[in-house]
Amino acid sequence: MGRSKADRVLLAALGVLFLSFIFVIHDLFDQRIIDVGDKAPEFSVTTETGRRITESDFGGKLLVLNFWATWCPPCIEEMPSLNQFARQLSPDGVVVLGVSVDKNENAYRRFLQQQRPDFQVARDANADIPTEYGTFKWPETYVIDRSGRVVIKHVGPRNWLDPGIIREVKALL
Repeated sequence: MGRSKADRVLLAALGVLFLSFIFVIHDLFDQRIIDVGDKAPEFSVTTETGRRITESDFGGKLLVLNFWATWCPPCIEEMPSLNQFARQLSPDGVVVLGVSVDKNENAYRRFLQQQRPDFQVARDANADIPTEYGTFKWPETYVIDRSGRVVIKHVGPRNWLDPGIIREVKALL
C-alpha cells in the first residue's frame, strides 16, 4: 500500500512539473515582438538629465529609440554615427533616445563620461522597456512616427550616417 501512495505522489509531481514546463514554453512563444507597422508600446524612463519621458512625449516628432549596452561591441561601434545622426537631424524634428540595458551602473556612467552622447540617454537595468518591444539582440533600434507606429526597425549595428538611412528617415518627416 505504501508503494502505491508513493507512486501517486510521484505521478502528481510529474504532472505538476509537466504543466509547469508547458506554461513556460507557452510563455516563451507568446512573447510579442514589435515589428514595422505595430503600435509602439508605451514606456516611461528617466533620462540622465533627470527628465522623465514617455513614448507619448514625442508627439509631432520622429523618435529613434535605440536599445544598447556598454558590454555590446556592436553597440559601441555604432554609437559615434548615431551621435552625429542625432546632431544632424534634430533640427528637422528627429529625437534620438538611447536606452541602455547595463546592469553595471559604474560601467554605464564611465561610458557616458567618455562618449558624451548628444542625445537623450537613460538606463533600464532590468530591460523592462526592451522586453515590451520583444528585443533580445543588441543594438536594436525602432523609428516611431508621430502616431506612435513603428515605421523602421533595425536589428544590429548601423552606420547612421549612411545616405540611404538618412533619406529613409527624412522621408518620414
